[in-house]
Amino acid sequence: MQATYDISIGRACRLTDLHRSMWYYESRRDDSEVIDKLNNLAEKLPTSGFDEYYGRIRNEGLQWNRKRVLRVYRLMQLNLRRKRKRRLPARTKEPLIQPEGINHTWSMDFMSDSLVYGRRFRVLNIIDDYNREALAIEPDFSMPGERVIQVLKEVISERGKPSEIRVDNGPEFISKALQKWAGENDIKLKYIQPGSPTQNAYIERFNRFFREDILDAYLFGDLTQVRELAWDWMVDYNETHPHKSLGGISPLKYLKKMDNHQNLNSKESSLREPVKGI
Repeated sequence: MQATYDISIGRACRLTDLHRSMWYYESRRDDSEVIDKLNNLAEKLPTSGFDEYYGRIRNEGLQWNRKRVLRVYRLMQLNLRRKRKRRLPARTKEPLIQPEGINHTWSMDFMSDSLVYGRRFRVLNIIDDYNREALAIEPDFSMPGERVIQVLKEVISERGKPSEIRVDNGPEFISKALQKWAGENDIKLKYIQPGSPTQNAYIERFNRFFREDILDAYLFGDLTQVRELAWDWMVDYNETHPHKSLGGISPLKYLKKMDNHQNLNSKESSLREPVKGI
C-alpha cells in the first residue's frame, strides 16, 4: 500500500487493522544452534525423521523445546523427502609400488568412446602391475558389475588369480556383485581416493597409449572393429612395446628376463650349498 498509494505507515496499518508495533517488530530468536545440530543429524542419518533427531538431541542433554525444534525442522524443509546420495567409505592413500611378481596386484579401469553414428561404448582395461602386461581390453555397450566379473573369470582361467586389484570408485567397481565375488575368491579390492587418478598411475599410463593409438586414431562402425583393433594392439603392446619403466623392453620380454634371472639365482644358490657327507 505504501508503494502503490504513497501513504504513511500509520495509515496503512489502520487500513489493514495491523498494530504498528507488529510492523516494526523484529524477532530476536537465535536458532543457529538448533540449525547446526539438525544439519549434522541430517548428514549422518539422512533416512531418519524428526522423532529420531529429537530423541538424540534430548539424550545429549540439550533441553530444547519440542515445538521449537519442530518449527526449525520444518523451516529447513527436512520433513520433505530428500534425494540421498550414496556415500563412499573412507579411502586410504597407499604408495604405488611395483609388485615383486605376477598376479600380486592388477589394475583395472574404464575408458569410453563412440561409434561413427554417435552410440557410446566403454572399454574395460586390465593390466598386471608387475610387468605392465595387458591382460584384457574388453569393449562393450554396457559393462555392469556382472560383466566385469565375467571378464575377470576369463582372465583368471588363463593366467591365475591375483591377490589384489586396484580400482577407482566407479559404480561397476563398488557394486555389491563385484565385492561379493572378490570376497568369495579371496581377492582384495584396493580403492583409490576419489578424484586421485594418479594413485592408479600404471593403468592411467596404459590408457593414454591405448587412447592415442586406437581410440583417437580410428573411426569405428561397430564393436567388432573395436575388438579386432584392440586385440592386435594388445598383442603388439605386450610383445614389442618398449616400456621405459621396464628398462626399454616389452612386458613379456621383461617377464622372461626376470624369470631367467630368478632361475639363475636359484641354481647358483644350490651350487653354493655344502655337500653332506657320503
